[in-house]
Amino acid sequence: MNENNIRTNSPKSWLLAARPRTLTGAAVPVMIGTALALKDAGLAGFRPVPAILCFLFAFVMQIDANFVNDYFDYKHGNDDRATRLGPKRACTEGWITPRAMKKGLAVTTLLACVIGLPLIAYGGLQMLLVGVACVLFCFLYTTTLSYLGMGDVLVLLFFGIVPVCCTYYVILPEHLQGITLEVFLASVACGLVIDTLLLINNYRDRDNDKRDHKITLVVRIGYRNAERLYLWVGFIAVLIMAGIYLYEFNLQGRPSAFAAMALLLPYLIWHQGTQRQMCEIHEGRELNRILGQTARNMFVYGIGTALGIIPLS
Repeated sequence: MNENNIRTNSPKSWLLAARPRTLTGAAVPVMIGTALALKDAGLAGFRPVPAILCFLFAFVMQIDANFVNDYFDYKHGNDDRATRLGPKRACTEGWITPRAMKKGLAVTTLLACVIGLPLIAYGGLQMLLVGVACVLFCFLYTTTLSYLGMGDVLVLLFFGIVPVCCTYYVILPEHLQGITLEVFLASVACGLVIDTLLLINNYRDRDNDKRDHKITLVVRIGYRNAERLYLWVGFIAVLIMAGIYLYEFNLQGRPSAFAAMALLLPYLIWHQGTQRQMCEIHEGRELNRILGQTARNMFVYGIGTALGIIPLS
């Protein structure tokens, strides 16, 4: 999309501020949770309405997080146009005024709550607590926790464990509701894969983050260890899923388990290739290309995992 001559507070400016490419990270956990629920409940027990609500809630919360990040980083002065290496931000570029962005994030927060509220009917009052936690940590991440190196923990929790497990839970019929070890492990694997997006983002911004006293995990462990960690979290996620598939094979002798493992090979190949390019580029705005490739890899992982889980039913 052409980012020149964008009229302030126009629909185009809001679309750019929403950062549609980041919706991959919101879709993948719900996709995997849905596949797990379909495997265990079957078509007869599968409930499509909560599945749709989970997808919508995840998408709106991701956009809300992007608005919160855009607004508060601008207010804190962390999005200096001269030194920023990442994609352009709406408030800093003047595409959206801070006052309008503040209203926008209030609208998306309210909309997420409206979408998520009906999930109480499918998952009980505990879904209200989950929703409150999602909204609360959406704000705390940008304003406080990202400066304390907690970003990777929050990704594992709110882009892995919470969305996968909660999606699985609310889709199941009431008499089947619960969280199995298989679902929990799959949620951890999902969180690890999505964390690669945060790792490459913080790898690119490591010098600016040091300047701004933002102590990310990459700043703490150094860029060489960050390069290794980026590679290994993806590998560990695949090993976790391979363990789940092999368990299914040993338990019930399902040959489809090996086909499910094969579906993750494209992710492994692209992930390793992306990490190699990351090390070669090393620094600067060109790492934004690796950011895009990482988002692609995440989606490939999500598709491969979901398609691999369903045949096990």
